[in-house]
Amino acid sequence: MGTALVTGGAGGIGSATAQALRAAHHVVTADLTGADVDMDVTKPGSVTRAVEAVGNVDVLVNAAGWDELRPFLETDEDFWERVIEINFKGCLRTTQAVLPGMIERGFGRIVNIASDAGRVGSSGESVYAGAKGGVIAFGKAVAREVATRGVTVNAVCPGPTRTPLLEDMAGGNEKWMEALARAVPMKRLGEPADVAAAVAFLASEEAGYITGQTLSVSGGLTMA
Repeated sequence: MGTALVTGGAGGIGSATAQALRAAHHVVTADLTGADVDMDVTKPGSVTRAVEAVGNVDVLVNAAGWDELRPFLETDEDFWERVIEINFKGCLRTTQAVLPGMIERGFGRIVNIASDAGRVGSSGESVYAGAKGGVIAFGKAVAREVATRGVTVNAVCPGPTRTPLLEDMAGGNEKWMEALARAVPMKRLGEPADVAAAVAFLASEEAGYITGQTLSVSGGLTMA
């Protein structure tokens, strides 16, 4: 049973993913608080220390993320930096920390939680969409670089999913949440477990011939 490291593992999609992976892996969650190991993905030293504490990582799930709804012209450099540091550069840091070991052992699964915002755009999430688009493209490039080394890299793109982050963004506006659900062909918001199931598959032995792919989990809201 290999070790799976899930960033952002203390809640939402990260927590559900950790639960889904436990049947086949020894799971270690990483987050700012409330996880098995402390990790701040915006700080290189924190990432390095956490990965060293975990040891060999066979599966990395980059689920740490953050956003606020803001029209682009209402954002500033500080906001850009926070969104990019957490959602994009955090993914770079964790990948760089675990990838050498995966290559050395000849096996690895990296699954990045991106977003449909990074595939098709999302009003009020321009910077977040850009960061998640970067995550998708970064994963494809790394997937090509390590394709012969036993390591796969894929992205899962949630659509509107009922998480603490989405509820914070809604600010208690249940009508907004209901409107999101109505826009989905399945007429419901996603649940963290829906996303976790896709991650668990891509992390499995059965997905060994799948790499560089982007899987939308959106109830049909986006179709590719």
